Amino acid sequence: MMKSMSMDSMPMGMAMDMEAMQDCLMAMNACQMACTMCAGQDMTMGGMEKCAAMCMDMADLCGAAMGMMMRPAGYDTAAMNAMLTACMAMGEACMAECERHASMAECCRYCAMACRDMMAKCEAMMASMQPA
Repeated sequence: MMKSMSMDSMPMGMAMDMEAMQDCLMAMNACQMACTMCAGQDMTMGGMEKCAAMCMDMADLCGAAMGMMMRPAGYDTAAMNAMLTACMAMGEACMAECERHASMAECCRYCAMACRDMMAKCEAMMASMQPA
């Protein structure tokens, strides 16, 4: 596997650590699945509407961010930074909401863990994005 995309293969004169991007993609995929599953279960429980909505918002945001990462021809550093920042902010909010319910709903515990991992991987990916 490639370790980084060079200026020649990455638009806008950027270099990116492909291992960090792959780790981020995998964490976002896991987060998207955990959030979708959590939202589905939340819908069967009374009083969990906010948690379900936040989980679906997080899942949608992960899907959009993964799509951006998999289309390097349209890569824009500012847009990618904004997307990763949004994922981390929503991940923090979703994680906090799920942690409130973790003792009564195992899906919330898993969702919170997936959000935490996704945020760490987004931060690592942002740190790896540097001018070529």
